[in-house]
Parts: sequence; C-alpha cells; structure tokens
Amino acid sequence: MQQVPPPPTPYLRVHQDRGHTVLEFHGEIDIAAAVEIIPHLDAATGQRDARIVVDLTNVGFFDCSGLRLLYRARHRVLAHEGHLHLVCAHPLTLRVMKVTGLTKVLPPVASLDAALGLPETASGTL
Repeated sequence: MQQVPPPPTPYLRVHQDRGHTVLEFHGEIDIAAAVEIIPHLDAATGQRDARIVVDLTNVGFFDCSGLRLLYRARHRVLAHEGHLHLVCAHPLTLRVMKVTGLTKVLPPVASLDAALGLPETASGTL
C-alpha cells in the first residue's frame, strides 16, 4: 500500500541537498505550526539511516512547540540509526535552546552549507 504524503504546509519546505533531507522551517513555529509539521517530520525521520538537516534560518518565532519538534526529530533519527544536524543562528532561539540543554545534544551551526559539510560523527547522534 502506497503512503499518501501529508498535505503541504506554509511552515515547512522539504527538499534534498547533497544526500540529506532538509526540513526548512518557516515563519512562526508554535503549536499550530507544529501540528502541521509533525506528519512531514515523522515521514522524514522514520527512515533507516536518514540524513536529516533541520534548518531554522527562516524562523521568526520559536516556542516550546518548536523545541518539542527538535527533540522528536532527534529521538526518531537516533532510533533509526540516522544522523541529524541543526541550522540556527537566531540569538533568541539559540538562547532558548541553550537554556533547555538542547545545544549540548544537538549543536547548531550557522548555515545550511556548514551543516551539509559536517562529518556524520558530529551530528545529533551523541
């Protein structure tokens, strides 16, 4: 049985780049956005040996719902023996991630090019 892809959402663009699936978040990532993003995130992170990059470059607001998405992505990628990188340079978002300890287990980089150039051992698979 073929899986039906989740409906499009303005909060997320999914594309392939250099062997990675890039989940590019957009706009305000709150509970309403998270509900729309979860099916896409689960589809991408449910694959064995997935190479995922979550890109927050185009995010203007990021609350605890966004943090839950990142922890969910990390948990699912690790469970499927994949690799996860995070792109984030927004000072307020970085501050929230640092306070919650997320930066220790999923260290962010400043650009998509930087994330795509990281060795797999540097990913969120610690």
